Amino acid sequence: MQKIENYINGELISSIKEQYIDNYNPSKGEVYSLIPNSDKDDVDLAVKAGEEAFASWSSTPKVKRAEIMLKIADLIDENHKELAHAEALDNGKPLFLASHVDIPRASSNIRFFATAIMHNANESYHMEEGFNNYTLSQPLGVVGCISPWNLPLYLFTWKIAPAIASGNCVVAKPSEVTPMTAYLFSKLCIEAGLPKGVLNIVHGLGSSAGDAIVSHNKIKAISFTGGTNTGRIIARKCAETFKKMSLELGGKNPNIIFADCDFDNMIKTTLQSSFANQGQICLCGSRIFIEQSIYEKFKTAFLAKLETHTVGNPFDEKTRMGALVSKDHLEKVLSYVELAKEEGGTVIFGGNKLIIEGSENGYYMEPTVIEGLPYNCRTNQEEIFGPVVTLIPFETEEEVLTYANSTPYGLSATVWTENISRAQRIANKLDSGIVWVNCWLVRDLRTPFGGVKQSGLGREGGFRALNFFTEPKNVCMAY
Repeated sequence: MQKIENYINGELISSIKEQYIDNYNPSKGEVYSLIPNSDKDDVDLAVKAGEEAFASWSSTPKVKRAEIMLKIADLIDENHKELAHAEALDNGKPLFLASHVDIPRASSNIRFFATAIMHNANESYHMEEGFNNYTLSQPLGVVGCISPWNLPLYLFTWKIAPAIASGNCVVAKPSEVTPMTAYLFSKLCIEAGLPKGVLNIVHGLGSSAGDAIVSHNKIKAISFTGGTNTGRIIARKCAETFKKMSLELGGKNPNIIFADCDFDNMIKTTLQSSFANQGQICLCGSRIFIEQSIYEKFKTAFLAKLETHTVGNPFDEKTRMGALVSKDHLEKVLSYVELAKEEGGTVIFGGNKLIIEGSENGYYMEPTVIEGLPYNCRTNQEEIFGPVVTLIPFETEEEVLTYANSTPYGLSATVWTENISRAQRIANKLDSGIVWVNCWLVRDLRTPFGGVKQSGLGREGGFRALNFFTEPKNVCMAY
């Protein structure tokens, strides 16, 4: 059975204690590889490697850093098929999704930040009294990047790219649930000639390897994407040492549909925004609010679309929804369907675990639609993170804004209307870090990404990410 290895100081090595964790193929429900069960000792080794590499890497000319990163991006493109296959196998998502979204975006992340550092400028201010001020943006040192399981290589590269582009060295931990593409990525870094110690990848549990990264007194900043409860723990630990942190956490996103929308485009996109990646995207619109006058029309059309939305093995060309990422997660999502029934909801589509021929032990579930629930019940307030959506009718803008803003989250929202004035009014009043109008999941890498309330702290994307991984220093000179 294949054993994944840590990537420390430019080499692929076992964890110090040589203990391993089972890695499951969710489409089959079978162990297919082993992950290092790394701990504090492995993190210490990675941090030491980063410290030793920092002086050289931070003083490497930007153009040279960019060249190495662009070589890594080229290698992602050259190994696209292998990486996409590994992502689908490890995560359970359809191969077409990994091929068309996850792997191309990983390459784009690297390219974007590799070239962004060539265009970053510092501030300069002249004072009439005979003084000039200018600002230096200096890398922090060794930083920690912890990424989630839902978009494994996509979000892994989204974090490490701005960190190493800025001249930092990184200790990164991918999710122990989906480690394979990070492991393959480490091989590409070696092939590309990334200097030893610039990027170190430590595999293991969040409670051991992840905690060791967050708590390490020589790691200067933490960039984390994951659940809100884990983010809360990380925030407390970072506060003890005033460590910089960027937290991209949970969401319970509203999808607001007005009667004057482009109906066909809305239905097509809403199907995607509800069930893409088995609903395991923090940006999925899990609460669908429909203007009362088109509620029945929407419901009929939406359920008809779902009839042809095939759930199956990730490698079947007809599959549009693959397996959920783990048995535990499947059970959690199914428990929310039962909760919805207890709260008075009616399941009008799906709601059940599925048995797929040839993959009988896989973690499959029907896309699920529920109606009849109040906006403030637990099902409509807590993040489910699976293929479950609720339908709620509304009459007025004020009413739907109350519903939409009622949760402790505020990551994203989608608004469907052809009325530009209404679109801007609603966008201004939504408690969301991102608002899509008449579209969903359109991402410009230059724009800020992040949420409000319990959806996180800080913003990723563009120069904001480069700024996070650097410290501004003001220099004032008399003349």
